[in-house]
Amino acid sequence: MTNARPTLIRIKQDTSLVEKIMNELRFNTRDCGSCPIRHRAVCARCQPDELEQLDAIKYYRTFEAGQPVIWSGDPMEFVSSVVSGIATLSQTMEDGRTQMVGLLLPSDFIGRPGRDAAPFDVVAVTDLTLCCFRKKPFEDMMEKTPSIGTRLLQMTLDELDSAREWMLVLGRKTAREKIASLLAILARRDASLYKKPPHDGMSFELPLTRESMADYLGLTLETVSRQVSALKKSGVIELQGKRRVIIPDLQALVAETGDDVDGAPIT
Repeated sequence: MTNARPTLIRIKQDTSLVEKIMNELRFNTRDCGSCPIRHRAVCARCQPDELEQLDAIKYYRTFEAGQPVIWSGDPMEFVSSVVSGIATLSQTMEDGRTQMVGLLLPSDFIGRPGRDAAPFDVVAVTDLTLCCFRKKPFEDMMEKTPSIGTRLLQMTLDELDSAREWMLVLGRKTAREKIASLLAILARRDASLYKKPPHDGMSFELPLTRESMADYLGLTLETVSRQVSALKKSGVIELQGKRRVIIPDLQALVAETGDDVDGAPIT
């Protein structure tokens, strides 16, 4: 009797490949006007004729969770916006140690016009869809289309502000404040995708495992689990299933971040 296991594995792999191809075809037929990140992405300020030019140089790529998008030092032949899913930016040291230095959420931009090589490793944390643009045509469009350059500058400054905020989170905050800060950041970003301000009772899917949260925040897995449980016990957050986070009182969560939100002198 022949062993059917290799055949079953091959069928499973072939089915996965077909699903990936069909998913990419589905996105490649998407009109820019119906894009879920249109109001936040690099094309947010583009006029209809400019969108048509971008449409001519764009294509979609999908990645499974855990799959690398690009490694540090690899040539960058495209730039892209995250349409759906989450990716991480990380840097690997000479001795093999790795530090996660950023999260890429929907509408975030990947790549640097004018730079030939990738500065960081980019890896999909969840299933990921990117709207990609061929790099050289995109750079040419930036020179001719001020709206793209202006929006990219705005996004770069926002990214700089986020990096400075994260320096405070990693350098000065307690473990509880770090967890609360990460949840508050994710809540704000999730709300912005729906063009709504963060509010009491809002909920979102936590895109990171607790292991990934520990890596990102510079904590141990045990500390992350303990602090998440403590926030839940205090009523600051509610958990539904494995990943859904509910925020009953947004100001209570913000208070846990340790940020000086009212701007008053600290005494």
